[in-house]
Amino acid sequence: MYRYDDFDARLVGERAEQFRSQVLRRLAGELSEDEFKPLRLQNGLYLQLHSYMLRIAVPYGTLSANQMRKLGSISRRFSKGYGHFTTRTNLQLHWTRLIDVPDILRELAEVEMHCMQTSGNNVRNVTADPFAGAAADEIEDPRILCEIIRQWSTLHPEFSFLPRKFKICVIASPHDRAALLSHDIAVQAVRNSDGETGYRVSVGGGLGRTPYLALEVGSFVPKRHILAFIEAILRVYNEAGRRDNLWKARVKILVHQLGIDEMRRRVEAEFAEIRESGMLELPPAEIERISEYFAPPDFEDLSGECPEFESAKRQSKQFAAWVKTNVHDHKAPGYALATISLKPIGLTPGDCSSQQMEGLADIMESFGFTEIRVTYEQNLLFPHVRQKDLFRLWQQLDALGLATANHGLVTDIIACPGLDYCDLANARSIPIAQEIARRFADPGLQAELGELKIKISGCINACGHHHLGHIGILGVDRKGVENYQILLGGSGAEDATLAEILGPGFDSEGIIGAVENVIETFRQTRKPGERFLDTYRRIGAAPFKERLYAH
Repeated sequence: MYRYDDFDARLVGERAEQFRSQVLRRLAGELSEDEFKPLRLQNGLYLQLHSYMLRIAVPYGTLSANQMRKLGSISRRFSKGYGHFTTRTNLQLHWTRLIDVPDILRELAEVEMHCMQTSGNNVRNVTADPFAGAAADEIEDPRILCEIIRQWSTLHPEFSFLPRKFKICVIASPHDRAALLSHDIAVQAVRNSDGETGYRVSVGGGLGRTPYLALEVGSFVPKRHILAFIEAILRVYNEAGRRDNLWKARVKILVHQLGIDEMRRRVEAEFAEIRESGMLELPPAEIERISEYFAPPDFEDLSGECPEFESAKRQSKQFAAWVKTNVHDHKAPGYALATISLKPIGLTPGDCSSQQMEGLADIMESFGFTEIRVTYEQNLLFPHVRQKDLFRLWQQLDALGLATANHGLVTDIIACPGLDYCDLANARSIPIAQEIARRFADPGLQAELGELKIKISGCINACGHHHLGHIGILGVDRKGVENYQILLGGSGAEDATLAEILGPGFDSEGIIGAVENVIETFRQTRKPGERFLDTYRRIGAAPFKERLYAH
């Protein structure tokens, strides 16, 4: 994984001390809240319902053992003993005191972490495929380009005050495990007919009040020109994006209003100008330098059967169930990827305690894992596990309460913090997710239902990605009462689609029964082997509406 150079270290260290003086001025009354707000937002600090919330960047979702242990220590000493992993792979601390934030930033800097650009109208944390470096179908490790984009965009003087926030995602496989097309810029590594690697670039994705999937703006951008092409898109957006209306300021609205053909024309014009100037052409030596930080580990030759692994599955039904849902194929024979579910039945999706974070760091060191990944699905993942170590790993995860066997199943629910924390929310998300998980807690029922992705947002801003859920739930305010709309048919994978609202909403008690009705309709109408999404696409919304609103 990437390690800071002297410039990186000096930058984040100085940033922490600069913010310390700003905090002291605020506490002394020398800065009003209006004056302080833009300063704190540039450092990832929000003022929410009950306290300040600090959002810590986890670039492309990769953490070392030292970083994970530090996050555990910080959450214990400066918050309430836990953190919340988000759909942008960041970690949020919801109970921070203003006076403590400069000390937190200083401690983060000690382990090469920061909070810059986790808020504000700039290029936010760049995300990637969590299987990066381990997927058999990837063309290259997408984190290499993510790191290049991170270095280029951090405190970029032209793009630090965009019309609105801006999100970029990079993948390098035909399978999308990162909700690629929901981003402002979506970059996918591809090969042309000559076997050269370049990038397909799409623009204008985003959820929220007006959801759109990104549209292709460049079919094959050569490696050396990818930064110039991304800058061209940002220049067009910075110049033409609306600044007079918060709800119409995202690049998705600009693309929709201009049309993709006009957007493509403007981007190409800017791209040509940048190329002519010779700016931003990535030299092969620089790409190679960054690539060295992401060199794969020295995989052992583990081809052939693994009797320890097979024996453990036969002896433990619980372990076998975890392997079936949470363990994934690896490009190296004898290795696997292991998802760590942060969705124990009845608890808060995405939360991880200080003890668990420190325990995961201990596990990493004991097994020799150099990194752990954060996924946009609010889970964690070990990317390089020897099959023969899986049973021992599962036992240690189980001791931490992190061996829930539900990845991709009905209880693996994405949920934003909602009205329990967020001052933008209209309704609670966490209690709804917890109760749905309890209703479907039976392992046999979960296995029968198969892949079924439920995603919940407490307001129209869609931090819970409800538009991409097979079943999406949106909390709204109806005359001062929490109300929940059901959406069906969304997908954040390579078959990306936006879910559609089924009909009138339900109160906080009725929404649980409504979800049960939807799932029962699926059970009665599915064909053998069909996922929920397959059945919905085959039969449409009518049977679900008929059952749900029959009375």
